[in-house]
Amino acid sequence: MAHDHTHHAHHHHHAATGNIAVAFFVNLGFAIVELAGGLWTNSIAILSDAFHDFGDSLSLAVAWRLQKVSERRADANYSYGYKRFSLLGALFISTILLVGSVFIIKACVERIITPQEPHAQGMLALAVFGVLVNGFAALRLKRGGSISERAVMLHMMEDVLGWVAVLVVSVVMLFVELPILDPILSIGISCWVLYNVYQNLRTTLRVLLQHTPAEIDPAKLRDEITALPGVDSIHDLHLWSLDGEHNISTLHVVLTRPASCEEQIRLKTEIRRICAENGTEHATIEFETAGETCSLTHCSH
Repeated sequence: MAHDHTHHAHHHHHAATGNIAVAFFVNLGFAIVELAGGLWTNSIAILSDAFHDFGDSLSLAVAWRLQKVSERRADANYSYGYKRFSLLGALFISTILLVGSVFIIKACVERIITPQEPHAQGMLALAVFGVLVNGFAALRLKRGGSISERAVMLHMMEDVLGWVAVLVVSVVMLFVELPILDPILSIGISCWVLYNVYQNLRTTLRVLLQHTPAEIDPAKLRDEITALPGVDSIHDLHLWSLDGEHNISTLHVVLTRPASCEEQIRLKTEIRRICAENGTEHATIEFETAGETCSLTHCSH
């Protein structure tokens, strides 16, 4: 069973790397098409998206590399393994998107002050192509669970929504002469991106700062363990996540009386099952007797 779990985790990591690789190649190829298309149609919304995509291609390459590194097993240098390296990819992508969005908003404000007429038919053709290509990449990543994959998927979803908006605006501009719609649309896309970057950065930083995983209720976990026969109380309970997916717990369990080796093994198995059911797959358990003084109780919460 343990082997199946390891195999599944290993397979999932390979899938994550593969998904990010697909996103990278789709992104880079499409950024080149967009750059040419943006210049041809004179559309700031398309040019700003091309700028986004070139920046993202760079960050995707980094995320792809870091996701591969995160698959390495634990060694003497990183006793918990390399899983946290995937978080660096998420941080890098978020930073690129943040900087890119600020530059794009500046360019849009300039375009609003001095409007230019974009080529509506060309925008429409590129928009249909953009929705299809980015939609395919986003669907590939939607199945992924890692924070790094979510960061990349957000970028792809931003592109899909951006192209849907370009599609709508280009249709409107076929019938009405409103060049100001183009930069306004681009500002809207950038604001949506900034909001999602904030959400993803917050999640990433929480993991790096060892925030208790949102899906784990410490009080519920504590109650379930202390309800076991032979358990007096628990203290020094610590919960954190390696990468937003793999959660870890350490706890000291005070026993009501000294227990034999067999009893301790049985109790540890029960506690590990409770921990797993509550979302923490790696539990380190230390037993103490009621009269024993624990030097760590002052850190307990």
